[in-house]
Amino acid sequence: MRGVWSVIAALVVAIAVIIVANLRRLESLTTTLDSGANASLLPIFNTASLVGFGSVIASLAAFEAISLWVTSVGGDNPLISLAIAVNLLAGMTGSASGGMSIALATLGDTYLAMGQAAGIAPELLHRVTAVATGGLDALPHNGAVITLLSICGLTHRQAYLDIAVVAVVVPILSLVLLIALGTLVGSF
Repeated sequence: MRGVWSVIAALVVAIAVIIVANLRRLESLTTTLDSGANASLLPIFNTASLVGFGSVIASLAAFEAISLWVTSVGGDNPLISLAIAVNLLAGMTGSASGGMSIALATLGDTYLAMGQAAGIAPELLHRVTAVATGGLDALPHNGAVITLLSICGLTHRQAYLDIAVVAVVVPILSLVLLIALGTLVGSF
C-alpha cells in the first residue's frame, strides 16, 4: 500500500508545483482544473469499461477452452505459448493492462510451473508477458486508440494503419526477437 500512496502523493505534489509555477499564467484556476477533470473522464471511462469487459470475458465458459488451447501451443517452449496467450487476451479485452491482469490471474501459476519445468527464469517470463501486452492490445477497439483518434479528430480509416504499424506490428516483432534471444541465451 505504501507504493500506491507514494504515487498518489507524488501526483498531488506535482500538480501543486505546476499550479504554483504557472499561477500567473492561469486566467482562472477553477476553470483550468474543471477543464482538466472533464478531459480526463473519457480516457478513464474507456479504460475502465474495457478492463470490465475483460473480466466478463474471463468469466465465460469459452475462456476456459481458449486457456486450455493456448497453454498447449508452442511445443516445448512456454515463452511462445505465454506470448500468444497474453496477446490474445490483450486483443480480446482491447487493453494491455486488462490482458496482463487476466493472464496473470488465470494462467500465471500455470506458466510459472511450465517455465520452471523448462528451466526458464521467472524474470524472462515476466518480460515476455510485459512485452506481449503491447501487441494486439492496440486493435481498433482499444480505449487508448479510440481516445487518441477522438482527441485528434481523426477516423479509424484516416489513421489506424499508422497506429497499427507502430503499436501492433513493431511490438509483435520485438516480442519475436525477445523470445528468440530469451530462448537462446536465457534470462537477461
